[in-house]
Amino acid sequence: MKYHFKIHKEGKLFWAKCIELSGCYTQADSMGELTARMHEALNLYISEPEGSTDLAELPDDSINTSKNVVEVSVDADIAFAFLMRYHRIKHGMTQSEVARKMGFANVNGYQRLERKKCNPNLKTLSKIKGIFPDFSLDFAMA
Repeated sequence: MKYHFKIHKEGKLFWAKCIELSGCYTQADSMGELTARMHEALNLYISEPEGSTDLAELPDDSINTSKNVVEVSVDADIAFAFLMRYHRIKHGMTQSEVARKMGFANVNGYQRLERKKCNPNLKTLSKIKGIFPDFSLDFAMA
């Protein structure tokens, strides 16, 4: 997943704002530092606390990059967890409902999929696609 940041320079300082995510800003003393901070700010913004019902917007593929507009990637593990939560909420389901549909003995098995550093196997990915046909690993890893 790649979001877009608009970069601004004021004097010797740089700052950037994510175009798709209101409230996702960062600043730095150099472009190199700004690049790292944009990545960090984006990952923190996308990592919602457990139990939150807020949904960040998905990236807008129609935004073109330029000298002042750059793409910033979300870490793959954060993107996967975000997309699991995103699709569950968009489909109006609770974690317990998805856990039951996936055949987990309890909700904790499903909750791991909405956390960073999960490593689902092919069988689990197949179950996810069965419940959320619009879920795309390609989107998470782009």
